[in-house]
Formats: sequence, structure tokens, C-alpha cells
Amino acid sequence: MSKADYYELLGVSRNASADELKKAYRKLAMQHHPDKNSGDKEAEDKFKEISEAYDVLRDDQRRAAYDRFGHAAFEQGGGFGSGGFDFSSGFGDIFEEMFGEILGGGRRGQRQQQSGQRGADLRYDLTITLAEAFRGVDKNIKVSSSVLCSDCKGGGAAPGTSPVTCSMCGGHGRVRAQQGFFTIERACPTCYGAGQVIKDPCKKCHGNGRIKQERSLAVSIPAGVEDGTRIRLSGEGEAGMRGGHSGDLYVILSLLPHPLFKREGANLYCRVPIPMTLAALGGEIKVPTIEDDMIDLKIDSGTQSGHQSRVRNKGMSVLRSASRGDLYVELVVETPVRMNKKQKELLQEFALESKTNNSHPESDGFFKKVKDILG
Repeated sequence: MSKADYYELLGVSRNASADELKKAYRKLAMQHHPDKNSGDKEAEDKFKEISEAYDVLRDDQRRAAYDRFGHAAFEQGGGFGSGGFDFSSGFGDIFEEMFGEILGGGRRGQRQQQSGQRGADLRYDLTITLAEAFRGVDKNIKVSSSVLCSDCKGGGAAPGTSPVTCSMCGGHGRVRAQQGFFTIERACPTCYGAGQVIKDPCKKCHGNGRIKQERSLAVSIPAGVEDGTRIRLSGEGEAGMRGGHSGDLYVILSLLPHPLFKREGANLYCRVPIPMTLAALGGEIKVPTIEDDMIDLKIDSGTQSGHQSRVRNKGMSVLRSASRGDLYVELVVETPVRMNKKQKELLQEFALESKTNNSHPESDGFFKKVKDILG
């Protein structure tokens, strides 16, 4: 059976650039890779064909030979060897990008081994009050995490000794095995990717290079933080392995409910009950603020229940800003209860007078509408 044209297999023109070839190959390889088409013989054959085509066309000399002689350039006696391909060549770079450790990941694995393993990030949940969120506050927290062993300085070997090169992988941290069509690369089973073996482990950390320890840390919480704010403490997470960087500590803030104020963004809301007489006659009251003081608030005569008074710049601090939100005071008119005889007589007299001077326009208007509707 005659072989398909390499350019047609990749779906590119004969004058396609190297980038166009690579892009076309990546797309087709992802589509037909055996790992994504388990048991599909047709997909496996297609994958072999496009891989062979790309292996030829990516090389300028082999591509020139193919353009001149076609497939005959790679048959016996053609001078360029067989049309097979080798994953250990630069061809593996593409597979490193697409499939990570499955194929061609040797260089990536070596980079990871050389740079060490970064420590894990940690989370700490911290609860603060609304007043602390308004002012900003410094808190001391205790965190239990892995830190570098002070005896072996994180190396894992007993003081005065050193790890030795792994005989299985020769210090590379990774081993390769040929499995039919593929070259499989994985972490060395002897040194677990470290490239070194500890013969005499440190007695304090048992060769781990790290020990568990409780640490006290200071956390500076800025004014204006909200519920769920995340504060990152760089390098305060788990210690790294084999010289790797430490992870980070993330402090997640939770705000306790306040007994007087409700927060919405930078604004605060406070519900304040006032006597019926004060609402009717007007006057002045003192209302609380988040700053633990009291301010004067004027009440207009005839104030209705539910009325909101706005006090500018008495709300929450705004994060990383000098501005502040506002305080909204909701006035709730309270009906008197447990009245004595004198109070009842005065209210009855007031009720009689109210029938003649229209002192309740809203309720009078409502019942007039009801009467008009019901005829």
C-alpha cells in the first residue's frame, strides 16, 4: 500500500513554516494520541503516521530530500535511513509540552529535581470583630508546620555525612523504560526523584529534612478588610524539600456579627427605636458609632417609622484608602405599652382632637380610598 503524502497527513501546504508544521502536528497528536483513544487501533495507526510525517518535515535536510524524492528518499539505500523517529531527540520537546511526564519529560524532570520541591501552602482561619476590621489590628497566631531540621539543615543526612548518588538513576532522579512504541519516563523508584540516597539518616528528623514545629507569627490586618479577605504571608508555609522554597501561609479572615451594626460594603446600618412622642414633636437623640462614641442626631417633627437618616463618613474604613463609608440610622417609632390611667386619658383626648385637624394624613387617606373602592 502506498504511503500518504506527509503534507496531506498534517493538513499543511508544501511551503508551510516550521511553526505551522508544529502547530498542525500538536493539534493532530492531541486528537489521535493512544492515551486518549484506548483500544482504538485506527487512532494508533493515525498517530504513528502523523508522528512519522512530522519527524521528517521538522528536519530541513530530511524535508528537502522528501520534497525531491518523496518516500523513496527514506527507503533502503536512500541515504537517510528509515522513516522512523526517536522520542529522545528534540521531537520529545513537543510531547513534554503536551503530555508532561508520559513522553519526553526528561529535561523537565531534571529541572524539578535540581531546583528541589517547594513546600506546601497552608491556610489559617482567623476571626476578628467588626471594630477590629474598622481600625485594623495586629494579631499573633500560632501555626504548626514543617520547618527545616536544625541538625541536618534540611539535607536529611546525619551531621558529618552526605547523601550519595543514586545507583539506579545515576543522580538524574528519573528512569526510562521502552514499552513498544513509547519511551516511558518516571521518577526513580529507589530515590523517589531526588537523585540521591541517604545512607545515614539524621536522628532528629529521621532523614526527612523537616520536623513539625509550632511557630508564633505576627499578622498585620489593615483597616477596611471584609469577611473572607485573604492575607498572604510569603514563605511562612511548609518548608521545601532538598533546598526547595517554602510555601506560603494564607490567613483567611472571618468577621463576627456586631450587636448594633450591620455592614454592607463600606456602609453601616443601625436600627434605633424612638418614642412616639419624640417622633411626633421632634428633638434630638444620641446614636452610637463604630468608633465607640456617641453623636447627636436631629429628629424632625412628624418622623415616620422606617425613616433613614444618613450620617456621612461614620461608616467603615475603606481598604487601602483614607475615605470612609456612611452610617445609616433607621428610626423605628415605638408605640407605648403598659400605660397608666393618666397617659391613657391624654391619648384619648389626643385621639379626639386628631379627628378634627387631620393630624394623620396617611391613614386618613388610606381609609378614604378603601371607602371609595367599596362604595
